[in-house]
Amino acid sequence: MDIREKTDEHHDYAVSLVWIGASHGPTSSYQRYSREFEYRAGDKLPQRGSADPHFRGDSSLYNPEEQLVAALSSCHMLSYLAECARAGVEVVAYEDSATGVMTVRGGKLRFTSVVLRPRVIVARGADAAKATALHHRAHEDCYIANSVSFPVTHEPVVTAY
Repeated sequence: MDIREKTDEHHDYAVSLVWIGASHGPTSSYQRYSREFEYRAGDKLPQRGSADPHFRGDSSLYNPEEQLVAALSSCHMLSYLAECARAGVEVVAYEDSATGVMTVRGGKLRFTSVVLRPRVIVARGADAAKATALHHRAHEDCYIANSVSFPVTHEPVVTAY
């Protein structure tokens, strides 16, 4: 299936979110309310999150900023694996150490960049140069990267098994 040929696709995604921190009390002051929330999509297991600890959140829970970086990392990986499968490049392992930066721009705190650092192992005999080049195509196909207004770059390392 080549998704690039379709121009009329439409996909809807629904997530429900509940502020579960309300059980710890109302928003009577900025310092005192809980930032804990829970979200789910369909019948999947619920996920818990909180604000970044800098914004008085719970450091033991994922925050939206980490979730955005994880979404970019996982979208790139899935796009890359699909590109490799189509091109006959056998990937046997994939890891990423992604980082995102938020700074104040135009008076607003916002993401200004995300760098993906995938480390890929391809099967013995696979073309490592071709496998490396497929990261560019995967980046072009990544739905999440195509949806954000800041640069998402990748610094892949590909080795043969």
